Amino acid sequence: MMRNHRIASSFCGNQVPTKLARNNPKATMAAKEKLEAVLNVALRVPSIMLLDVLYRWDVSSFFQQIQRSSLNNNPLFQYKYLALNMHYVGYVLSVVLLTLPRQHLVQLYLYFVTALLLYAGHQISRDYVRSELESAYEGPMYLEPLSMNRFTTALIGQLVVCTLCSCVMKTKQIWLFSAHMLPLLARLCLVPLETIVIINKFAMIFTGLEVLYFLGSNLLVPYNLAKSAYRELVQVVEVYGLLALGMSLWNQLVVPVLFMVFWLVLFALQIYSYFSTRDQPASRERLLFLFLTSIAECCSTPYSLLGLVFTVSFVALGVLTLCKFYLQGYRAFMNDPAMNRGMTEGVTLLILAVQTGLIELQVVHRAFLLSIILFIVVASILQSMLEIADPIVLALGASRDKSLWKHFRAVSLCLFLLVFPAYMAYMICQFFHMDFWLLIIISSSILTSLQVLGTLFIYVLFMVEEFRKEPVENMDDVIYYVNGTYRLLEFVVALCVVAYGVSETIFGEWTVMGSMIIFIHSYYNVWLRAQLGWKSFLLRRDAVNKIKSLPVATQEQLEKHNDICAICYQDMKSAVITPCSHFFHAGCLKKWLYVQDTCPLCHCHLKNSSQLPGLGTEPAPQPPAGAEQNIVLQEGPEPPDHESPPGTGTQEGSGDSSEHINRGSASQEGAADAGEDPQIPEGEACPVESA
Repeated sequence: MMRNHRIASSFCGNQVPTKLARNNPKATMAAKEKLEAVLNVALRVPSIMLLDVLYRWDVSSFFQQIQRSSLNNNPLFQYKYLALNMHYVGYVLSVVLLTLPRQHLVQLYLYFVTALLLYAGHQISRDYVRSELESAYEGPMYLEPLSMNRFTTALIGQLVVCTLCSCVMKTKQIWLFSAHMLPLLARLCLVPLETIVIINKFAMIFTGLEVLYFLGSNLLVPYNLAKSAYRELVQVVEVYGLLALGMSLWNQLVVPVLFMVFWLVLFALQIYSYFSTRDQPASRERLLFLFLTSIAECCSTPYSLLGLVFTVSFVALGVLTLCKFYLQGYRAFMNDPAMNRGMTEGVTLLILAVQTGLIELQVVHRAFLLSIILFIVVASILQSMLEIADPIVLALGASRDKSLWKHFRAVSLCLFLLVFPAYMAYMICQFFHMDFWLLIIISSSILTSLQVLGTLFIYVLFMVEEFRKEPVENMDDVIYYVNGTYRLLEFVVALCVVAYGVSETIFGEWTVMGSMIIFIHSYYNVWLRAQLGWKSFLLRRDAVNKIKSLPVATQEQLEKHNDICAICYQDMKSAVITPCSHFFHAGCLKKWLYVQDTCPLCHCHLKNSSQLPGLGTEPAPQPPAGAEQNIVLQEGPEPPDHESPPGTGTQEGSGDSSEHINRGSASQEGAADAGEDPQIPEGEACPVESA
């Protein structure tokens, strides 16, 4: 493989000894790599187009048409099975061209260009001889201006053809491609026109013999190439395995980009063929129908369907990248070098297309079904945009960033995600008859709008808290109730979708795929959500009971303790005392207990007062003043000079602000992890996620 790469580098290099290339070798290498990447994709597109054409071609119907036409007696069309075998040979050749290494593929295309140039030289020579026979002038050319013009034009054309052939084949033996100039030389020597016709045929035969000699001399090249490729494939499979081989071929062929370019070429040709046959401009409704029918025409085969899938994936990736760039600017790409998004939408389209038998439908029905599938894809893109925007918007609301432009971008995107899904659901209800698939789209759009509404409400709460002088004591409870409200609405909507799907399955047409979708929807969107919500409720209830069971520190104890809360680093006007004699804000400790039920400082297990014999309501013996502070300073927590937003329990401007307000509730995001009792390094005063 390294040898092949060196051959490709030497072949595609075209090293030009310019001053720019010598002074900037990195730019030259970058341009060369980009050119090789473009060639690697562009030169393989025709092989996929050939596969697509072969799939569309019905050999049986083709021979039935031949039998009804005048070509029935042609010997070329007498052997149906021979043509059928050639049909399969075409498949094999297309696959070979698709998987051929780049350097050999470039060389093959150069041979093909040379053959086209030789054919062009033959056409020029034949047209010149035909024009001379029609003029019937055999005298000197300089005495006849028209004859001189014909000769000059043909001579320039033949010289251009010969020069291009020698450049493409990289040889200085230009005479190898100049056989078609013999009729011109004969006419210059005043040879009779009948003889010039014979000379032209001789030139054509001579060129054909040259081509046959070249093919014969390279007859074993495909065999040697296949043999070496097979040897390398066996070695790769033995060393790395079959999966590694598949991933290597996937990356070398750039399959997603290749199929996307193939589909875009098909779509552009479809649009061009439509407008080239239309004289009058189409209306807006007509353009929308044209767009859908063109997409439907371009997904009638498995190859074009894969092209549409990868095109949708790249479009979704572009939209999501643009969304993140709109919110964060260039900082969006610093901590996220590879956004593995967009593939969900493509896979969704592929599953729906296979399940509904999209490529087997007529064009009109296919366009109608595609409109529904594209609505589902758009709903998925909107949900992914919300997943990107939600933590960024909430982190912006919790921080003290006063940039109006940042807040405007965040709020404007949320308003778009609030209005557009609702408008899309309204348009679907207006133009389509309701069924299970459309109900899924509408429910997804409604859920997206509900989630955006909850995000905006929490953002407003954070902004209101920002302008208050004192923090809102029960802010985490308010956020929990807001999240719980729209989570409950999500659960109700998912339950309605399942109920509608079950009723359609029982009283309508039953399908295996529909039943599987209902089962998956019931498990992930109903059962798991119910479990998560109930577990979150139990965790909060247990945390509240534990906080109520702990003794409250008196004013005398607080003055004697004279320390800050080790969780939020704020002064303590009120506090609760743990069984291990540590002081914390009740609200801060409650947020900590949403995640785990150990002391934040010494990690002792916290129990209710009913489980602690002899504790009752008496305060636990307190440690010397500054004990917790000494523990914190010795064991390495963050310095207490960082300010934090009022009532949030996290530090101002810290990188954990997005964690602290991620959906505003650790009871929901951390619920799945609460039962695992995660261990934190001893003595580390971790900031607590806001509830």
